[in-house]
Amino acid sequence: MNHPDTPTPDDIRSLVRPDHVHRRAYADAAVFALEQERIFSRLWIYVAHESQLKKPGDFVRTRLAQHEVLVTRHTDGKIYVLQNRCPHRGARLCMVDQGTSRLFSCPYHAWVFRPDGSLSTVPHRKSYPDSFSVDDPQNHMQRIDHVESYRGFVFATLNEAPEPLTNHLGQMTEVIDNLVDRAPDGEVEIASSSFTLEYRGNWKLHLENAADIFHPSFVHNSSVQPARRAPANASILDQDQTREMLLANGFGTAEWESIQLNGLPGGHVFMNNIYNKGVLVNQDTDPVAARYRAALMAKYGAERTADILGVNRFNNIIYPNLVINAQYQQMRVTVPVSVDRTLLLVHCFRLKGAPDEMFHRAVRFLTTLGSPMSMIFSDDMEMLERCQQGLERDVGPWIDISRGFGMERRGEDGSASGPASEMPMRVQFKAWVDYLTAEAA
Repeated sequence: MNHPDTPTPDDIRSLVRPDHVHRRAYADAAVFALEQERIFSRLWIYVAHESQLKKPGDFVRTRLAQHEVLVTRHTDGKIYVLQNRCPHRGARLCMVDQGTSRLFSCPYHAWVFRPDGSLSTVPHRKSYPDSFSVDDPQNHMQRIDHVESYRGFVFATLNEAPEPLTNHLGQMTEVIDNLVDRAPDGEVEIASSSFTLEYRGNWKLHLENAADIFHPSFVHNSSVQPARRAPANASILDQDQTREMLLANGFGTAEWESIQLNGLPGGHVFMNNIYNKGVLVNQDTDPVAARYRAALMAKYGAERTADILGVNRFNNIIYPNLVINAQYQQMRVTVPVSVDRTLLLVHCFRLKGAPDEMFHRAVRFLTTLGSPMSMIFSDDMEMLERCQQGLERDVGPWIDISRGFGMERRGEDGSASGPASEMPMRVQFKAWVDYLTAEAA
């Protein structure tokens, strides 16, 4: 039974017009609660990567909808997703983000659980009634029933009858395939060089910003101008990578004309790459790129290698919580905490079999684009928090997403537009309405 404050399907539809969105979509706690139920509980949500769970006992702590969960590897080799709470008195079991443990012990009354969630032992067994059994499922950590992996990316859902994972991913399997295929040894692993960041704003703002190619020239001008004044090839630390990244946000006519935005069914979005110079594009004159290409060619041959390296996409958004940049070995995970609080988990991958310099460049990319010290990230987060502050005020309730409206090209596989369009936001909100108004299967 729904709470009296739960928005009805008609309420949700009334919040989205073809070219405008009501502020309640970002600032209403009841809407956020419905998102947790209809989006983050029913869809396939990325929770971990298999490289973080290499051996039995490895675990990652994360969130699935409103639940805190542990993603574990058990001695049977299987991956489990468990509610991070003791079934005895409800205490949180684990307080660290990642690690290895053969057993999970509750700090309150010392019930001990295996990595598959089954109860192993309890202290002072004779104090429990004869009917008590460590084998009784009600005494085990609660498991999430549906867990699937696509090429090492682990997804889970609370949906009792979910669609196949590949159906949800749709065309976005291509970017996961491309990331893994870029590894000469055929495997990628998440590096320990990761960040957890927070901003005081709604989760949708980050996904919209990741698909908004109109803002960089204005929001990031404070870093573009120093980069323009800096001499080329002066940095021996990163072969000019950081300067080129900052320069890329200062769009000119050529950049505006060459970038295409793409919106797919289900809210997935991607764009053409915005970086086109220096080590960022693995030019033939770069000796590291030459060694890397040779390693790929030894595995795949020249034609297949050209296809893999020819994929030129940026900010591939797998709705509702994942952003992947395959050619830079980057990933961001969006974790909604409340209507106005969002965590971002920022990772980079190591391509097994690739030169170590490729990994060092990925770490440099990570720190330049998505670290707490990033000039780019700090600009973006300032804007997202300002948006949230404005949306919390009930004045002028409608916000505009009309730029490029009616100018996009539409086909069976989705929509495409130039970079000045807000088409990606409209695609995301169409999916948002569909998910929030759909009845449970």
